[in-house]
Amino acid sequence: MDEKTLIDQQKRNLKLRRTRFITEKLAPRIVLIIICCFAILPFYWMFVTSLKGVMELRAMPPTVFPREFHFENFTQAVTFIPFFKYTMNSLTYVGFAVLGAIFSNTFIGYGFSRIEWKGREPIFMVVIATMFIPFPVILVALYDIFAKLRLINSYVPLVLPMYFGTALYIFLTRQYLLTIPKEISEASFIDGCSELQIFTWVILPLMKPIIGVVAIFTALFAWNDFLGPLIYITGNEALYPISIGLQFFRGQREVEYSLLMAASTLVVLPVTVIFLCFQRFFVEGITIGAVKG
Repeated sequence: MDEKTLIDQQKRNLKLRRTRFITEKLAPRIVLIIICCFAILPFYWMFVTSLKGVMELRAMPPTVFPREFHFENFTQAVTFIPFFKYTMNSLTYVGFAVLGAIFSNTFIGYGFSRIEWKGREPIFMVVIATMFIPFPVILVALYDIFAKLRLINSYVPLVLPMYFGTALYIFLTRQYLLTIPKEISEASFIDGCSELQIFTWVILPLMKPIIGVVAIFTALFAWNDFLGPLIYITGNEALYPISIGLQFFRGQREVEYSLLMAASTLVVLPVTVIFLCFQRFFVEGITIGAVKG
C-alpha cells in the first residue's frame, strides 16, 4: 500500500469516526437537552412568575426574567390562605395512603407469586384487567357506597381503597417477588416457619426496592390528587388538601397570579426533592421487578 492510499484510508477512518460520534453520541444528547428544556420550561415559568410584581405581570410582551425580585410573594402566599393547614391535610392523606398501599399490595403480591392455590392465574388476570377501567366509570358507584355508609366529608373514601390493593402495584410486587428464588421460602418452611413468618421475617426485608416504588408512586398520587378530594370532601373546608386549597386560593386572589405561582412552587418543591433523593432507588425497583414475567 503506497503512502497516498494510506493517507486516504486514514482520512476515511477519521471521517467515519466523526460521523459515528455525531450520530451516536452528540446528536442524541442534543435532542435530550432540547426535550429537557421543554420539560423544565413550565417549572421555570412558574418560579419566575412567583418572583414578579403585579405591574410586571401585566407587561406585554411578558418578561422572561424578573426585573425586580419580590420574595415577599412567598410570605404573602402562605398567609392569604391557611397554606400550612392544607399542607398538613395533604401529608395526612399521603401518610395513610402510603401505609395502606404498602400493607395491602405486599400481601396480595405475595399471595399471587409465592402461594399455590386453585384459580390463582385467572384471578390475577382479572385483577390486571381492572387497570384498563377508567376511574370516572366507577366514581358514581363508589360515591354512592360511601354516601350510604355516611363516610363523605372525611378522608376514609380517599384512603380506604388503598387498603384493598391497586392493580398496578400488585403487578409490580408480584413481578419483583418472582425474581426471588423459592428455595429461600422452602428452606424457611423446613426450619418450621409458618407462611406468615416467612413473609414477615424472610421475604419482606428483601422487598425494600419494590416497597420504595409503591411508596413513591402512592405518595405522588395522593399529593397531586385533585379529583378525589374534590368529590368526597368539598363540604368540609377544614379537610382540604393543598391541591384543592390552591384552587380555592385562586378563587380568592384571582388577579395576583404571582402569589398563586409562589404557592404552587412551594407545593412542587417537596415532590421534586423526593424524586431527586430516591430516583436511583425508584429506577432500581422498577427494573428489577420487570426482569421476570
